[in-house]
Amino acid sequence: MDLQFLGTSAGVPTKARNVSATAVIEASGSHWYLVDCGEGTQHRLLHTSLSVRDLRAIFITHVHGDHCFGLPGLLASAGMNGRTHALDLILPAALHDWLRLGLAASDTYLPFELRLFAVETFDGWCSDTVRVDRVSLSHRVPSVGFVFSEINPQPRLDVERLDAAGIPRGPLWGALAKGEVVEHAGQVLRGQDYLRASRPARRVIVCGDNDNPELLAEVASDVDVLVHEATFTQAIIERTGTTFGHSSAAAVARFAEAAGVRNLVLTHFSARYQPDPRRSPCIEEVRVEAQAHYHGHLTLAQDLQRYHIGRDGCLQPA
Repeated sequence: MDLQFLGTSAGVPTKARNVSATAVIEASGSHWYLVDCGEGTQHRLLHTSLSVRDLRAIFITHVHGDHCFGLPGLLASAGMNGRTHALDLILPAALHDWLRLGLAASDTYLPFELRLFAVETFDGWCSDTVRVDRVSLSHRVPSVGFVFSEINPQPRLDVERLDAAGIPRGPLWGALAKGEVVEHAGQVLRGQDYLRASRPARRVIVCGDNDNPELLAEVASDVDVLVHEATFTQAIIERTGTTFGHSSAAAVARFAEAAGVRNLVLTHFSARYQPDPRRSPCIEEVRVEAQAHYHGHLTLAQDLQRYHIGRDGCLQPA
């Protein structure tokens, strides 16, 4: 899987960073999933190769506007750009009527079915290649993270099983390799039953706002990539006397180190952190604080940058 960040700022956009939105892209490179949809997300998409026609589902972590205000515009544009197949949208129940009303009040017609699911009762979502589960987090409002797990990645025929079952080589094998259902000697054979993964499945967690990284302990131990907010450095939290329901870079890094996370991606940075290292506070202070506690592969997300999990297991710019 790849990740592409469409917005990495917390609360408000900056000249360099839009508000929260992250694309999780299947290994095939075509179908993708959107986690959060802050205002302006559709504008960011114009600078990528991602198409709303290939978007499989949208997942919203919590009700705050910097994570959802871009939804009506993105959905309207998807319809105007020719999308016709149904779209699943998993989001807090409180946003269902808000979204419906916004579309209705603006006389927005969607030429595709919009299927809304409440994240509060969400018990998992599956495509043929990816399963998505949720994990509850801690914030000023209910917030969740989404766990993306590949299903049978890069499948290939289980030759030994086919030979053992006496299924002759030839067109039958070709059909099964495509996942088709075929009939042989009075038996119905399902392609999925004769395919096996050719590499380990990848797992990625994309979190919403969260002031308690320890809540991820059960799901993060064998994860390939953890995407977590680091809105502030510890110095800012100590100066203000509050976390505002967010995590510091130090807190996330300590957790990731203890959990053995291979790749930690920090995002959702306060707009106060400047890109210019000659000004303070600057974004480099976030990196330095995290590196003091975490010795794995650390990435500070950048808007529009796409990242790929390499053969060495490290997340690298694509």
